[in-house]
Amino acid sequence: MVHAYVMVTTAAGASQHVLPEITALDGVTGAHVVAGEYDVIAEFEVADTGELLSRVTDRIQALDGVESTRTYMALD
Repeated sequence: MVHAYVMVTTAAGASQHVLPEITALDGVTGAHVVAGEYDVIAEFEVADTGELLSRVTDRIQALDGVESTRTYMALD
């Protein structure tokens, strides 16, 4: 099982629009609009890194309003 956090940068005003779409993805255990360097943080728990890569590159990065992502995989 892979546990990861995906930090999402969105266009101005897009965070609230993007959040429900991210939250609905398979493997997302939580997602929040946050203040700081990133706009949304999503927590994932998926079977393997291939599944994580697919969710991030094919689904999150394809959403209107998403400008960039940064993924951190937990090591414990």
